Amino acid sequence: MVQETIFTGPLFRDYILPFLFLFVLIFAVLQKTKILGDGKKQIDAIVSFVIALIAVGFIFPAQFINNMILYLTIAVTCILVFLLLYGFVASGKDGFSAPKWLVAIFGVVIGLTFIVAILWAAGLLPILYDFAYANPDLSGSIVANVIFIAIVIGVIVALVKGGSK
Repeated sequence: MVQETIFTGPLFRDYILPFLFLFVLIFAVLQKTKILGDGKKQIDAIVSFVIALIAVGFIFPAQFINNMILYLTIAVTCILVFLLLYGFVASGKDGFSAPKWLVAIFGVVIGLTFIVAILWAAGLLPILYDFAYANPDLSGSIVANVIFIAIVIGVIVALVKGGSK
């Protein structure tokens, strides 16, 4: 039997967390924009409280917020991993600075590896693998189109970067 904690319970997950998220977000926006006046923290807090309470009172906004937060956490995690990996190559600290062409190559390799990792983590890699072997004619044309698009993008980048020469 799985032990349920207060943090995995439906009350906390479906009501308290979306309420706190909305309250803090709306309060921050009201404070930054000063729509209700400058130095009116109490009014901003009351308005934020009421809007968050109304939104959490209905099931659709609460579910929408929960679903969007899941995608946000996944996206932020993916971006963080990519930036960490790219930062190892392109940082240039401590007197070490890789040539720009090497940084570009590592950036492309890290980007492709990153895409494969996302497909693997999402469980889509086996589906794509099965699709490629179930439809060899179609997968060959897809690979050819991807290679053609990559060549076109490479030519465009070369023209834009080398335009001064």
